Amino acid sequence: MRRRIVNGCLYPIAFMLFLIAVAIAFVAFQGRRTPGGNPEYVALGSSFAAGAGLGPLQQGSPVLCARSTGGYPQRLARGLDLPIVDMSCGGAVTANVLYGGQFFQGAQIRVIDKATRLATITVGGNDVNFVGDLSMLALRKADGLGGWLARRLWNGPRGEAARGYERLGHELAETIRAIRTRAPKAIIVVATYPAILPPQGTCPQLRLSEEEADLMRPIERRLAAVTRAAALRNGAILVDMNALGAGHNACSAKPWTRGWAPLMQAPFHPTATGAQATADAIAAALAHQ
Repeated sequence: MRRRIVNGCLYPIAFMLFLIAVAIAFVAFQGRRTPGGNPEYVALGSSFAAGAGLGPLQQGSPVLCARSTGGYPQRLARGLDLPIVDMSCGGAVTANVLYGGQFFQGAQIRVIDKATRLATITVGGNDVNFVGDLSMLALRKADGLGGWLARRLWNGPRGEAARGYERLGHELAETIRAIRTRAPKAIIVVATYPAILPPQGTCPQLRLSEEEADLMRPIERRLAAVTRAAALRNGAILVDMNALGAGHNACSAKPWTRGWAPLMQAPFHPTATGAQATADAIAAALAHQ
């Protein structure tokens, strides 16, 4: 009897371990493949570039990158009729762009070569955990298992000193310099994250109290400031979506970013309108070169 019970427990555990191993192998297989295509335009960055929640995944995209057909790089490439290799990936930090290490992937910049004429970069929000903390602040007010876990296991937003702004600025600068070494003739565009929070107050879409919004506003401002400084000091073109989108925050009548949403819908990320606005702003900046 005891042996039957033990065997009855072991079989499902073994099956679950098998499924986990298969999933890891699949992620590793996807991550180690280098996207093909003409790298005339290479898109780099996090989910704000990848277009999380903005349509079907691109063919061949690693599932965990959530690289959609609706992100601003894809819209820009279609608008300018440019061949694109999109290396952006949800959850990426700047070190992943420069050195790799995310989901078994190499450095995002690895596809850039002398044929590259344009590179766009939108990254940094994960480095300072801005969107992550916004999401957790909102999630802990939710019903269900997710809200319960957030209330009990999350200790709250990290302190200002632990955000890593200095490292972010250094790695952004290193990324720009590395691109220029690989592709001396390439135009490099750095786009800041579009505004999520209003200048003052809050709104139901955010699911944040006024105190929570006040706590996160300086982080959004400093993220934009560090990104601006890195771009301008290293000769990249700056497209400041944080400034351009100030009137299109998540609380506005015509938002370029979402407020709180279920996790599968990429809360606190660009809307389709916001992605198109970024593509249009970059196209306008390129037209003046």
